[in-house]
Amino acid sequence: MIGIMGLYHDGRLVSGSRGAPGTASREALERARDAATAATDFTWVALSDPTRAEVDLVADVFHLEPLLLEDATSRQQRAKIEIGDQRLFVLLKVLEWVDDTSDVETGQVACFVGPGYAITMRMGRAEDTDIVSARLAAHPELAATGPLSVFWAIADVVAREYLAVGEAIQSDIEEIEQQVFSDQPSQAANRIYRLNRENIEMRRAVQPLLPDSQRLARESLPLVPPPLHPYMRDVGDNILRAGDMVDGFDSTLMTMLMASTARQDLLQNKDMRKISAWAAIIAVPTAIAGIYGMNFDDMPELHWSFGYPVVLAIMAGICLLLYRGFKKSGWL
Repeated sequence: MIGIMGLYHDGRLVSGSRGAPGTASREALERARDAATAATDFTWVALSDPTRAEVDLVADVFHLEPLLLEDATSRQQRAKIEIGDQRLFVLLKVLEWVDDTSDVETGQVACFVGPGYAITMRMGRAEDTDIVSARLAAHPELAATGPLSVFWAIADVVAREYLAVGEAIQSDIEEIEQQVFSDQPSQAANRIYRLNRENIEMRRAVQPLLPDSQRLARESLPLVPPPLHPYMRDVGDNILRAGDMVDGFDSTLMTMLMASTARQDLLQNKDMRKISAWAAIIAVPTAIAGIYGMNFDDMPELHWSFGYPVVLAIMAGICLLLYRGFKKSGWL
C-alpha cells in the first residue's frame, strides 16, 4: 500500500496534497516529487506492508539505492543508520509490549531521506503514520527544517517505545524477584527464561543503534539542521538509556537465575535432610521390632510380663532423643 502523505511547505502540510492510501500511481508520485521546489520543502510518501511492485515503483521514481531497498524489505536485517552527505537511511526495529502474554512484538520501519523527499516503509507491527504526522503537525518549526524532521518524528516515537518496553520488563523483573525468594522458587525459573528471551529481542533492536546514537547525543552530524540538534540529542539519549536498560536487565536476570537455582538446591537439601532424619528415627523401632521378630526361644526378657511395655518405652525414648537432636541441629 502506497500513501502520499503530502507536501510540506514551511513546516506545514499543504492543503489538498494528501492522497488516499493505496491510490498513488506513478504520475501521482512524480507530481508529488516535483512539487518540492524550495530548499526545505519535502514530499512524504508512506508504504505499509508493500508488495514488491510497489517498492520498485517508489524506488524508480525517487531513485533509491537497490541495496538499501533490500535492507528495508528484509525482516532479518539488523537495525542500522547510514548517513551520507545529503541522504540518510534508517532501519528501526519497532517494539511493542503485550501485557497479556508478557511478550515483545517486533515490527520494523525504514526511512529514506533525501533532497525534497522522505519515504517511510512499515513492515509488520510498526508505528502508524497518523502518530508521526500528528507529531509533525505539533512541531511545525521542526518540519520547516526539511525531510529530516520525518526521521526525527519516527525515531522519537520508536525510542520512547523502547523505554516503555524496558519499563514493562523492569516491572516483571521486580515481580520475579519476589517469587525467587518465595517458598516456590522453582516456578520463577521459567519466567526468567521467558523474560530473558524478550530482553534479547530488545537487545537486537537497540544495540546496533548505539554507536550512531552517541553521535546524535553529541550533535556531531553535519546533515542535521541546528533547530533539530536538541531533539536529535534527546532521541540519542533515549536510545542510549534503552541500551543501558538492556545491559542491566541481562545482568539482573542472570543473577536472579543463579539465585533461583541456589534457592532450589537449598530447599532440596532441606527436604533431603528431613527425609534422612525421619528415616533415622523410624529405623530404631524397625530394628528393634525386627530383632524381636526372629522367633528364637532364648531371647532377653522374652517371657517377662513387663518386656513388651519396656521395649515400647525404649523405642519411644530413643526416637524422642533422636527427634530432639535433629530438631536442634535444624534438620527437622
